[in-house]
Amino acid sequence: MHDSHDFKIPVGPQHPALKEPESFSLALKGEKIMGVDIRLGYNHRGIEKACEERSYIQDVYLIERICGICSHAHSTCFVQAVEEIAGLAVPRRALYIRTLVAELERIHSHLLWLGVAGHEIGFDTLLMYAWRDREIVMDILALLTGNRVNYGINTIGGVRRDIDADEIQQILKAMDTLEERTKYYIEVVTEETTIIERLAGVGVLSHDDALRLDAVGPTARASEVKRDVRSDDPYAAYGEIPFNVITDNHNDVYGRTVVRVKELMEAYQIIRFALKNLPEGPIEVKAPRKIPAGEAVSRYEAPRGENVHYVKANGTENPERVKVRAPTLANVQAVKHMLKDRFLADMSIVVAAIDPCFSCTDRLISIKNLDNADTKIINWEEIHSYGIKWYAERGVDFSDLNKRFAERMGNR
Repeated sequence: MHDSHDFKIPVGPQHPALKEPESFSLALKGEKIMGVDIRLGYNHRGIEKACEERSYIQDVYLIERICGICSHAHSTCFVQAVEEIAGLAVPRRALYIRTLVAELERIHSHLLWLGVAGHEIGFDTLLMYAWRDREIVMDILALLTGNRVNYGINTIGGVRRDIDADEIQQILKAMDTLEERTKYYIEVVTEETTIIERLAGVGVLSHDDALRLDAVGPTARASEVKRDVRSDDPYAAYGEIPFNVITDNHNDVYGRTVVRVKELMEAYQIIRFALKNLPEGPIEVKAPRKIPAGEAVSRYEAPRGENVHYVKANGTENPERVKVRAPTLANVQAVKHMLKDRFLADMSIVVAAIDPCFSCTDRLISIKNLDNADTKIINWEEIHSYGIKWYAERGVDFSDLNKRFAERMGNR
């Protein structure tokens, strides 16, 4: 990656430019970045393993906690896989409501990102405006689901809450307000000289490199890769709703900004269509407590890109295996490429441009002794005991917690 004469500096795992702990090791020659090492493993919460210890309906709510911004993306992706294994036909009205919440979440995510991007380049007025409008979306989500963050709208076989005529009118009114304000954001992004000069040519990712590095979401579409699961492999109600896949050919951070603000306009149109064509009928079908043996892969276009969930069932109340591939994990290799030969000052905005979520992405890192070919799978209790022992060696006493844990495991 770099030679011994390069000056190496760490960025993270705790750093003001990173909203979550992650470790970047930058090799510098002067102010120029010669190479990057990215180490995952600072934010691992063991959610995949925890899913095996819980029932499917419990997992719906646990899966939502993978990410506070993409909670609906993860829960929908998960329940789609379970519903496929169980052979459930979800009512059309429920599919439309899922689509409605999905696009509201996309608006929330893109407005949040726009504000963060403005903050990273010193344009804090844009942060204040975008986050003001984000509150409109969060209020609508709270109206529909009862929650501003982890919505809890999904259940296996449909959705938990219906939508009435008064709520429809409130949503349509909010879309009118947001659309008018988004036109201003598009004008700012496409005409404001300081934004264009700061973002153009930064974090370049060519069309071929985007394909080679398997970039997803706005990161890929800003490099003219017309790839969107909503269009390529429709789920929920997307197969019945007309919309455009937004792409851009700037191949840089500026292009990623353009894609996101234009996707906001598409989201408003999708929501209007879904509300005006909302089917009548039930919002869920009864799902079995025990899911028959089988496996399925589910895909979902989260605000950051393609989200993938794999679920394996064994005929019991709990899944045998749950695997999550979040979009940030797909875009990490592109970050290494985009940072090379750029300046240190570009680091924060290049990383921010993929809209990273390291809590979605993080993995447990296993270090093996190459002389020992034996491998061992650690179970849930052993992981827990190892953590307590690790802290005890550093003077932290968890003996009371350990006792309560042992009692709880014994009562199962």
